[in-house]
Amino acid sequence: MEEMEVPTEHLHETIEEEVEEAVKKTERKSSMAIAISTALMAVFAAISSLLAGHHADEAVIEQIRASDQWSFYQAKGIKEEIISLSNHPEKESRSAKYKQEQADIQKEAKAAEESSHSHLEHHATLARAVTLFQISIAISAIAILTRKKFLWFISLGISCLGLFFFITGIF
Repeated sequence: MEEMEVPTEHLHETIEEEVEEAVKKTERKSSMAIAISTALMAVFAAISSLLAGHHADEAVIEQIRASDQWSFYQAKGIKEEIISLSNHPEKESRSAKYKQEQADIQKEAKAAEESSHSHLEHHATLARAVTLFQISIAISAIAILTRKKFLWFISLGISCLGLFFFITGIF
């Protein structure tokens, strides 16, 4: 009796094709996950950048407001000094009025300075978030090109740190 030959070459080729297709599907799913997460990183980077710019602008506006108030404060001081050196009949009442106005102006100037400082803190925190998101985007791109999944995980970790600064910068 003759032995029957089983065509294993065809079977071997079929198995190899199936394995290659499975690997390609896995790579596509992995690449898709990396691409989507990278797109989300880019969205957060853009929002962080926009908010950082807003807070920088607001800090400048508040500092200008504070400078205006301090100029107004000095003007009231000069008026008070001039009236105190004069022989004006309402010298005392006007001098007291100018001093009271100076106290009110000083409060407004200090509040504007504090607001400016607060906006600068938000700006700095959000700028850190932008930087971390940009770094994570770059590492994700390297992960896709090199097909090194551990780099993607590193980029996700850096993104989490960026999210921390993003959330901190908002509040």
